[in-house]
Amino acid sequence: MKASETNLLKFLQGTKQFIIPIYQRKYSWTIEQCKQLWNDILRAASDEDIKGHFVGSIVYIEKGIYQISAVPQLLVIDGQQRMTTLTLLMIALRNAIKESDQKFDITSKKITNYYLVNNEEEDELYYKLLLTQTDKETLLSLIDNNELPDEYSQRVVENFNFFLDQIINSGVDLNLLYRGISKLIVVDISLDRDHDNPQLIFESLNSTGLDLSQADLIRNYVLMKLEPKEQEALYKNYWYPMEKSFGNLSESSLFDRFMRDYLTVKTGRIPKIRDVYSDFKEYFERQNAGVDDVLKEVYQYSKYFVNLAFQTEKDQEINNTLKDINVLKVDVSYPFLLEVYDDYHKQRVSKNEFISILKLVESYVFRRAICGVPTNSLNKTFATLNKEIEKDNYLESVQAAFALKDSYKRFPNDEEFMKELTIKDVYNFRNRNYLLRKLENYKRKEIVDIESYTIEHIMPQNKNLSAEWRKDLGDNWEEVQKTYLHTLGNLTLTRYNSELSDKPFREKRDMDGGFADSPLRLNKSLRKLDTWNSNEIENRAEELAERAVLVWEFPKLPEDTLIKYKTKPDGNDNVTYTIDDFPELTGAMLDLFEQLRKRICNLDSSVREEFKKLYIAYKTTTNFVDIVPQKSRLRLSLNMSFNEIHDPKGVCKDVTNLGRWGNGDVEIGVAGISDIEDAMYLIKQSFEKHREEE
Repeated sequence: MKASETNLLKFLQGTKQFIIPIYQRKYSWTIEQCKQLWNDILRAASDEDIKGHFVGSIVYIEKGIYQISAVPQLLVIDGQQRMTTLTLLMIALRNAIKESDQKFDITSKKITNYYLVNNEEEDELYYKLLLTQTDKETLLSLIDNNELPDEYSQRVVENFNFFLDQIINSGVDLNLLYRGISKLIVVDISLDRDHDNPQLIFESLNSTGLDLSQADLIRNYVLMKLEPKEQEALYKNYWYPMEKSFGNLSESSLFDRFMRDYLTVKTGRIPKIRDVYSDFKEYFERQNAGVDDVLKEVYQYSKYFVNLAFQTEKDQEINNTLKDINVLKVDVSYPFLLEVYDDYHKQRVSKNEFISILKLVESYVFRRAICGVPTNSLNKTFATLNKEIEKDNYLESVQAAFALKDSYKRFPNDEEFMKELTIKDVYNFRNRNYLLRKLENYKRKEIVDIESYTIEHIMPQNKNLSAEWRKDLGDNWEEVQKTYLHTLGNLTLTRYNSELSDKPFREKRDMDGGFADSPLRLNKSLRKLDTWNSNEIENRAEELAERAVLVWEFPKLPEDTLIKYKTKPDGNDNVTYTIDDFPELTGAMLDLFEQLRKRICNLDSSVREEFKKLYIAYKTTTNFVDIVPQKSRLRLSLNMSFNEIHDPKGVCKDVTNLGRWGNGDVEIGVAGISDIEDAMYLIKQSFEKHREEE
């Protein structure tokens, strides 16, 4: 490697060509960055004390196989953004000088011949800088003063026009501008491909990770080490089509998410987004496959991901199911679905089985949302779900895996789902339209587009209900309205919302466009009713809930089938412990324990209780409190660091590194009923900490 500080204009002079490799990202500097460069140049031009202004480094590969012609062809691996921007500025300056009738320190012809082209060469060797893809043709058109191509690079043209406008409209002295450009300094870093490691140097130049996205880094890593012909073939066959499917990676975060999910499938663990590049390198280096094979597989999985994310699957039946899944915003399921998609693509799973698995995921996520089961563990659940699948019994094993989930991972059964659905505030539920759409269109061939309908409260929202409504609802009408207003039983769809308004029920039923006149199945049961009260709201809610368990099915399997899939515990876990294994829990101590356990279990439906050999554990995503029964008290361990706990009464003990049974560094004692309230204040802190963890 050779590095030296040099004047930019001298660096560009002479016969040479800078080539941006095909794997490099497109030109991406914005107007803001161009403004900064413009201001820096004018400041350097105007200040005699400034002898030079540093604009960064230009790193390129100089020797080896790239030295293929009389014109040195230099592959730029860092600095293309600066070089391209300065080239656009030089073209704008050249054009302005050419249009002017004044004489300047430099002519437009010299700018072209010194800094833009190799005057004695032909074809592509004529140009000093060759960009990639649409950037290339656009820049060459600007250099040659030709008409822009039909699909030109918007960023290149925008920035060129910015410099041209600045030159024309700012009234800047062109000699002064040229003087400022003449003060620009770069670090010229040339690499010898036979002796240097371009990838290693490239990584060190971008070690902060701020300039390049994870997608940029992965692309450069995969392609940089290859010969040019291989680079071009792999780029055109795999990477470029992948870029196009992701919208040309204008929003690289989606590609970063895809790579995280791909690596989750391949490694069984979830990388952090900021570590996707380093994790991909580690994964790639462990493979015995060539770059071609790995890139081909990444490309194949990217097609599954794009189908999932954008619902572009050609099979309409599958695509409709994907649309439903995406309404629920469950991209945490993608690692699992990517592998199932691959198995469907390889015909290990039939189309009907694939759709059934997709619908299982939809039902699992939706039932949990209705039942308020915490979602923070879903990413881990889906990341490891494929380990539970027996591919010889694919669908059955997926059904069993879901059916056997318990506690915070559970698939709510019909009873829990129906109960929560009938009492939930559906009106303020994020997926209320999805819920009503699916209920309305269940087993309908003529699909109703509910987006053209509005949600109607059958019992009005108006707190000042009419006398007729109060009579129908009964003496406790205020309590009925408060309890049932936003629940499923009181909601329907209509296109006559303003006409229905707060009218009495019978008027809403019988008017033109009213419930009796409605073509919607959601309104079918309302046609026969003469009054609307709490009993009818509950009846309708139960009726819709019975339909809901058919729409979002629970994976029902015979018990003898489920037994096959139950994990057989080993070691000490073969022993099942119960409350009878704690002889201290008798009399008053048992009463104390029963009251405390009830309070803990009532914190949330995700809490589960497990009797261990030496303590009783209460878990959400993991243990948040463990109870060790003693003769005179219950000793509680809270799974927190001592410095995390807020303990206004000073009842906690720091047991860090003391080797107590239970999890965590915080210990408290509960000796009587009067201690429970203070204990619960502290227990809730541990519960919230672990419920929020991902």
